[in-house]
Amino acid sequence: MFDKNYEERLSNWQVFRSNLNTSSDALLDVIRFYQQAPIVSIHTDPYNEETWPSPWELLYENQYCSFCKILGMCYSLQLTESFKDKEFEIHIGVDRQNHETYYLLSIDSNVIGFNDNYIHISKLPKSIVIERNYFMPQL
Repeated sequence: MFDKNYEERLSNWQVFRSNLNTSSDALLDVIRFYQQAPIVSIHTDPYNEETWPSPWELLYENQYCSFCKILGMCYSLQLTESFKDKEFEIHIGVDRQNHETYYLLSIDSNVIGFNDNYIHISKLPKSIVIERNYFMPQL
């Protein structure tokens, strides 16, 4: 999908979101989908919400740093019937043991963004300290 022009990406993304409504594991599907996105080192300042692209800007720009992938996952889920009433939060965490930064998306008690999968929030390593929380407005 990510190698298509904007109109084709827009159409493919709509079909993908529609399929999430009937998926047996929508969280894993959205993770796998964004693993295919082209990656750049830095595209968006995760600490400044004013710089965050909208879902359509993100799709148009088609450049995904680690943070933009989390934004894309969030937007994809928010724009489905199955997840539209859920609360979404983006967390920026730092693992104090290995000094790695994590961009995490929490939905209910699940967290996306740790080890290319999702886990229950209680399984997040205690060495990860959340530095920032952003409550995502409904789309």
